[in-house]
Amino acid sequence: MTELVTINVDNGVADVRLNRADKYNALSPEMFSAIIAAGEKLQTARDVRVVVLSGNGPGFCAGLDMTSMQGLGKGSGGASGGAPNLLRRDMERPENHAQRPAFIWRKVPVPVICAIHGVAYGGGMQIALGSDIRIAAPDAKMSVMEIKWGLIPDMGITQSLRDLVPMDVAKELTFTGRIFSGTEAQQLGLVTYVDQNPLQRALSIAREIAGKNPDAIRRGKELFEKSWRAEPRAGLELEAKLQMELIGSANQAEAVKANFEKRSPNFKDPV
Repeated sequence: MTELVTINVDNGVADVRLNRADKYNALSPEMFSAIIAAGEKLQTARDVRVVVLSGNGPGFCAGLDMTSMQGLGKGSGGASGGAPNLLRRDMERPENHAQRPAFIWRKVPVPVICAIHGVAYGGGMQIALGSDIRIAAPDAKMSVMEIKWGLIPDMGITQSLRDLVPMDVAKELTFTGRIFSGTEAQQLGLVTYVDQNPLQRALSIAREIAGKNPDAIRRGKELFEKSWRAEPRAGLELEAKLQMELIGSANQAEAVKANFEKRSPNFKDPV
């Protein structure tokens, strides 16, 4: 059986591919589980310094696979495609099973760069929004498409879209479900860069990040994830705490030494 999500690690860069190409990587119940499993594996991978998330085939992700969800109606989790398991939530987590494929990338302790080509519809777009940096092809097609099926977006969009666009833009995209290009997505603030080859650009950025102090990169992500909407005191105290953990550490000392010696640093992965 073909792996629904593949992970290949090379020099600290995890190349993660949604691998249901014949279905535009559409989200079946099995695909939900495979994406979650990949994210959970990467949460504890000490040799991974950056993640690049993309989709094999003609598109990133077409959203819910409505065919696989047919026959599962109201009362069995309709708001997430009808599968009751998709709405289950462990008490210690804020997100449910349907939200986890998008939300989990914020919990991966290293940067996640998403390369978007073809389509990123509905849940596929929400998975992309869960990443730290997004690169889209100019002709990529994106949409908050749930309204087409009489639904609202429910895969963590409340935690991602609010930090990228004003509320009126979020509402317009959600109410209309209209399809827009990668170029417009950048104009709206939904993607970081537009590139004819988003995967190549993503891997290039990933390799650059992988050459930095991995301890500082991890703490940089932690800093923003925990402080972005925190009170000033909490954010300022977290800055100081994380910085104190870095100052004088082996990798920080190596960064300084490599700069003075005008050579590439030799960083060690976190233990």
